[in-house]
Amino acid sequence: MTRHSSFGHRSLACAVMQCPPEQRREALLHLAAVHDPTQQPALQHALSTIKAGSDAVWQGLWIATQAGHIEAAAWVQPLANQTAQLWLPRQHNSATDALLKALQSWVNEQPIALCHVVLTDDATNWETALVAHNMRVLATLEHLMWQCQTVQPLANMLTLSLFAELSPAQQRALVANVSEGSLDCPGLREALTIDTLLAGFYDQAPQAPEHWYQVRHQGETVGVLLLAPNHTTQRWSLQLMGLLPEWRGGGMGKAIIQQAQALASQAGASDITLTVDAQNIPAKRVYAQAGFTRYAQQRLLAWC
Repeated sequence: MTRHSSFGHRSLACAVMQCPPEQRREALLHLAAVHDPTQQPALQHALSTIKAGSDAVWQGLWIATQAGHIEAAAWVQPLANQTAQLWLPRQHNSATDALLKALQSWVNEQPIALCHVVLTDDATNWETALVAHNMRVLATLEHLMWQCQTVQPLANMLTLSLFAELSPAQQRALVANVSEGSLDCPGLREALTIDTLLAGFYDQAPQAPEHWYQVRHQGETVGVLLLAPNHTTQRWSLQLMGLLPEWRGGGMGKAIIQQAQALASQAGASDITLTVDAQNIPAKRVYAQAGFTRYAQQRLLAWC
């Protein structure tokens, strides 16, 4: 059933509603990502995963219309484990304000624990608008890259065993323990369960778990290393590198990074990318010492 509401806009009636099926194609053309080359691949991937007849996916596509014409559109794309992503309208105006207000109310009625959006540095106008509509700023994200070269891991320092060898309960416990007191996106970790975090890592790279490891030192578990190779681009992603609280601050993080660099280089990867919270100064220092440099920065906001 299509829901709708009306609001005043320059003395003309304007309506905000769930997008009717016959207008979906037109509505999608009003999303900002369609007109941004940096966002187009991600949107195309999101749309390609929608199966025929999956009408539930489109319940989060909303439009603002005026005199029968679409003025703005936004899409809350459902993701795994009660999470979602907000795809913003092409521009910010009074119509999009009404659209965001309606979407926030709709999201609050859904079984959605967290609906997020990631903004570039030049999108300050959107950040202001989203905060006005009760989105929380969860983190400033720095994206780092290391160009692969020959690296030798520290001899006999660490051993890696497959993460998959742990039972599901042990996997959850290990990720929960390395997340304890972490400075990386604490707001996000508070909003999501460990199951949701793990499911998110799986969704990002379904073939990755063969490169997920439990990290051990002298027989003791000290942390976790989750790597995701992209065999098409030869770019690897470091999804998670975490240490148990009692092992932090002693150089173990540097050793794990060297292991990741050696694995990627030996596999013929071109580079490794990772994302770190800008407030996580200790981690940023370790990554900088390992040769990672920043190539982009974004802001993470969410209804949660």
